[in-house]
Amino acid sequence: MLLDAPLVQAVQESGASAGLVFLLPPGDSRLHLTVMTGISRRIVAPWERMRLAGSVPVTDAVRERRLVWVAGHEEMARRYPRAALALPYAFALATAPITADGTDWGGLALLWPGSHPPDLSPREHDSLRACCHHLGLLLQHAADTGHPVLPGPEPRIIPALRTRAPGAAEALAAFDFAERLPEGACALDLDGRITFLTTTAAELVGATVGELRGALPWEALPWLRDPVFEDHYRAAVISRQPVSFTALRPPDRWLSFRLHPDAGGLSVLIAPAPTDRPTDRPTDRPTDRITDGPADRATAADRPADGPGPARPAGPAGPSRTDVLYHLLHLAAALTEAVDVQDVTERVANQIMPAFGVHALALTTAAEGRLRIVGHRGFTADVLDRFEGLPLTADTPVVRVLSSGVPSFFATFEDLRRAYPEAVLQDDMAAWAFLPLIASGAPVGSLVLAYDRSFPWAPQERAMLTSLAGLVAQALDRALLYDTKHRLARSLQAGLLPTRLPRIPGLDVAARYLPAGRVTDIGGDFYDLIHLGDRTAAAAIGDVQGHNVNAAALMGQVRTAVHATAGAPPGEVLARTNRLLTDLDAGLLTSCLYVHLDLAEHRAKMASAGHPPPLLRHPDGYTEILTLPPGLLLGIDPDADYPTTEITLRPGSVLALYTDGLVETPGGDIEEEIAGLAGHLARSGPPPMETLADDLLRRTGLTSPRGDDIALLLIGAQADDDGTAPGTGRDTPGRDCSDG
Repeated sequence: MLLDAPLVQAVQESGASAGLVFLLPPGDSRLHLTVMTGISRRIVAPWERMRLAGSVPVTDAVRERRLVWVAGHEEMARRYPRAALALPYAFALATAPITADGTDWGGLALLWPGSHPPDLSPREHDSLRACCHHLGLLLQHAADTGHPVLPGPEPRIIPALRTRAPGAAEALAAFDFAERLPEGACALDLDGRITFLTTTAAELVGATVGELRGALPWEALPWLRDPVFEDHYRAAVISRQPVSFTALRPPDRWLSFRLHPDAGGLSVLIAPAPTDRPTDRPTDRPTDRITDGPADRATAADRPADGPGPARPAGPAGPSRTDVLYHLLHLAAALTEAVDVQDVTERVANQIMPAFGVHALALTTAAEGRLRIVGHRGFTADVLDRFEGLPLTADTPVVRVLSSGVPSFFATFEDLRRAYPEAVLQDDMAAWAFLPLIASGAPVGSLVLAYDRSFPWAPQERAMLTSLAGLVAQALDRALLYDTKHRLARSLQAGLLPTRLPRIPGLDVAARYLPAGRVTDIGGDFYDLIHLGDRTAAAAIGDVQGHNVNAAALMGQVRTAVHATAGAPPGEVLARTNRLLTDLDAGLLTSCLYVHLDLAEHRAKMASAGHPPPLLRHPDGYTEILTLPPGLLLGIDPDADYPTTEITLRPGSVLALYTDGLVETPGGDIEEEIAGLAGHLARSGPPPMETLADDLLRRTGLTSPRGDDIALLLIGAQADDDGTAPGTGRDTPGRDCSDG
């Protein structure tokens, strides 16, 4: 509820029709829809959880820390075709990041009607920015006080505010007024359910008030089951523009529907349509056009036939065809971008579960003669533990579907028991679907769907899920291959980095290495700490250009060359390494920073080959960005010179070495980012280096995907045994960043 007031205020001040707040929990790489108002959850369900690596307006805004404005559906289709496919309606959208003190907390999205001008007004822009700032401060304060705001299992829905509340007499008068109208009238909530209807409305559509109240019109009335009718409702809710259409109530009665939306739902007027249908169209199925709607398109459901048509059978309760179609379109597009098994699981769960009312889901494969669960949502850990590692000879439906390639559907546990007499109900579910995942003619796994209620499987739903399993199978096959290659690549890179740093008296050190986002390959960032003598040591950090095996291999050679020449003056170490790389002619450039540490004198000498400047925090917190003479990147000129700079490293000081992945952000200024990092280091307390390293990484918002690897090496100087240290002045060249 902490987030309610800022969101409502932003919606009101900006004139937006809907607002959504997405949170980015610590350590998570997904945005979670947490609070929303002015729109149905059924419509936004595909976006309740989104990976920051995805390409939708709000993920782009959070990942790139910028405002994203989409003026209409045409622009949405051009820039975000997947989202436009699932929401083919007229609306405008603005998204912006929620940040505070350099930390990414999530994103805000505001929607406007399709009639919005092509540009954001200054007032709308200010409302958006103010809301993000307010939300960031609230989230930061909540976290700092030990009460972080985290997304719940479902988004919180803020109901629309009424301008006034009618009294009992006024409400009764309004009811009488509606009952006297010659037209039928009904009200729908934002989810499309009927909350009120008049007796005339019920008579016109051929049902009773009791049968319709609380129902979805396209589920309660068989002749409205064509997806285009639900599409009209969605168009009205999202575009906030009136929509009109006509429909044939069998056998021969045409009715007109006029939908008028607002923030709380829709008012619908129903009246007999003119009987003189247009005749300038094909006589077998003439087409009536939608009028006043955001999209002027003809619909087959509006067409009368030559004679009375049969009413469609009611069928089992379940997801509407429109819901299913939108989710499946979204899934088909989403799976093309899935990288690893976790990606596939997230995207399948996000689309299939709301589309088909699924309560729990699991993806399985076979390995070494046993069942392996590679992804899941909704099942408890106890249930998963019972099935993980089952031998493929076990007589269970999940194993059978893997070996046979034949899907199985069980509407109740009694159905499951008849097929498997030894079955025991272990997951508190009431219905199941076991679908084989077959790619290139070979089984790669299975998809298990479970329902918390009995589910009468219609033939159409069985066929749709079976076909859908083919899409999932291809994505899972690619993901399993990617995961295998990814593990091998990471193992190679890990083998080229130090397994642990040496213990050196007089130094407190910590190192971190974080690979780039999973969409990239291995990289060439490295670090090293070398024990030279009783009171001397060396440190190095560098970055080989590229993200592939060649970069990792060259990184290993650079690290070996630096290690072999360590102890020589810093400029000479870099010069020798540079000549080696020039002779190798690897075609990849390398930055490197080398530091020689004299622990007896508390001095440090360093030289740089095009590497980001180190940071030095003095014992009193005063922090500098050390400006070193810029040397050429390694591997360009064999005769390049690398000047040496000497600094004082007093006890209590911290020297921070890092690669550019820690300070580079899309569209950001690297000097400003370095200054921000230095400011954060200045404000940090004096904890052990291990704690400080984690704090610096959290500050950079590392929950978001990165395009580059990160290496960080922190060197804390400690006092001599007698507590003394030579030198007290600040003789280091640099810029003052003590206040950020």
